[in-house]
Amino acid sequence: MELSAGIQASLAGRYALALFDLASESGNVTAVEADLVKLKDALAESAELRALIHNPEISRADLGKVMNGIAELLAISPITRNFLGVLAENRRVTKLAAIIRAFQTIAAEQRGEVTAEVATAHALSADQIASLEQKLKAREGRNVKIHTSVDPDLLGGLVVTIGSKRVDNSIRTRLNTLAHAMKG
Repeated sequence: MELSAGIQASLAGRYALALFDLASESGNVTAVEADLVKLKDALAESAELRALIHNPEISRADLGKVMNGIAELLAISPITRNFLGVLAENRRVTKLAAIIRAFQTIAAEQRGEVTAEVATAHALSADQIASLEQKLKAREGRNVKIHTSVDPDLLGGLVVTIGSKRVDNSIRTRLNTLAHAMKG
């Protein structure tokens, strides 16, 4: 599997790759990926959890207990639970969001998929997402998984990011470009 140098070089990427290797050896990549989605959602929903994992005053042992409690609450598999314990012991829980993103990228590459982050001014319908998915699949030559987000500041259009490539077709960018051109 050919991974980008950025993933291999980053701390989060190395942890994600180690977790992916463990999950692959035991045939649990799908379960671990589902666990990481649960953790990602928990981090997104809870400001208290984000504050807790970034609090330097919490001891490694207490952080380990907290992560084990979260793992139990979210019904997380033993591999992911042990991994969270390693992160707590090494004081790397603060990198959890980046590790999750790197793991998802590695898993998608292994499946022959690519992930497209799509930002729009308004929410896309299921038909629009399916159409965009087909167009991106034809362009990329492999399956594309789309993650959408809404950014009203775009005014209209969309911004598509796949890996290090970005296509910005938003009205905000067009207006900024026009304003720049008019200034000379």
